[in-house]
Amino acid sequence: MPVGKVKWYDAEKGFGFLSTDEGGDVFVRASALPPGTEALRSGTRVEFGIVQGRKGDQALQVRLLEAPPSVSKARRKSPEDMIAIVEDLIKLLDGLENTYRRGRQPEGRTASRTAQLLRALADELDA
Repeated sequence: MPVGKVKWYDAEKGFGFLSTDEGGDVFVRASALPPGTEALRSGTRVEFGIVQGRKGDQALQVRLLEAPPSVSKARRKSPEDMIAIVEDLIKLLDGLENTYRRGRQPEGRTASRTAQLLRALADELDA
């Protein structure tokens, strides 16, 4: 069976193209994907059968060999680093709580810094 990589795949349209290791592109439909696979990520190594279609080669029975490394997971902070970040954020939020209890809105650097840290933490948790 030929081996190659996913060149691109559009999950909404349900098709894309694979690049073979020998060179050349092969059309792939969603129906050729393994059960439970709804989309392919660019760069994923795959093995597949080929059939000649009206418009050229088409992939059949795609099998995933290995996924490309996740950039977001590679950039994730270690759990030890996250402990310190979460603890510092809790201290900042406690300070904001006291500001609100005094009937005031947080202003200036404190408000913008806290918002920035909350967004960064959300991005880290979502990665």
